[in-house]
Amino acid sequence: MQRDESALNTYNYGDAYYWDARYIQEASAGGAFDWYQRYSALRPFVRKFIPTSSRILMVGCGNAVMSEDMVKDGYEDIMNVDISSVAIDLMRRKYEHIPQLKYMQMDVKDMSFFPDESYDSVIDKGTLDSLMCGTDAPISAAQMLGEVSRLLKPGGVYMLITYGDPKVRVPHLRRPVYNWNIELYIIPRPGFQKLGDCPSSAKSFLEPVPTNEDGTLHASYVLEDPDSHFIYICKKADETSCISNVPDG
Repeated sequence: MQRDESALNTYNYGDAYYWDARYIQEASAGGAFDWYQRYSALRPFVRKFIPTSSRILMVGCGNAVMSEDMVKDGYEDIMNVDISSVAIDLMRRKYEHIPQLKYMQMDVKDMSFFPDESYDSVIDKGTLDSLMCGTDAPISAAQMLGEVSRLLKPGGVYMLITYGDPKVRVPHLRRPVYNWNIELYIIPRPGFQKLGDCPSSAKSFLEPVPTNEDGTLHASYVLEDPDSHFIYICKKADETSCISNVPDG
């Protein structure tokens, strides 16, 4: 069941030149593109874990409409960053009259422009995946996740939406330096429906998936959709929980 595409490096998805060319092409076609899932499918998770008053960082925003949809749903402060200056220029012009949305060109491996503990939540829909398909994937992933951890306030949430199952993603997420408590959720790809069956209720997807001690799925677990998407809710331990876990003496 292990799925990862880091070996299928047809393009360097961590390279700004690739993304600039892609967004120029998509702009000429007049389109926007949301990776994996639209906000309507992710909304139950976003609303459950991220209050509308949160200061949110959307990493690798591209030309997706998810941030726009979140503002329509009541979210008040979303900083969007992307390595592509083309995407950022397009989105900044598109949303210049929406003060809740801000855009900056930035490499997620170095977000030193922002001070420590700047954000309540970080949302990542496919950005870590793109780095995992690029050159020096493990190093790039560690650089990005280190920055995400640095920018999260204690008690803050990193929401990762990915095609990567726990065997290939959890080892990157469970580094002790991040101090994250991780819950796993799994949702089918858009439009998936089991043959001869009614669609599964959204409520079932909001139940965390039990995992082994190492964070992997139980051997008996069967994916309803073999091309499901995985949602990792990584909550940064707050200072009080860290203090309470220190042994006496």
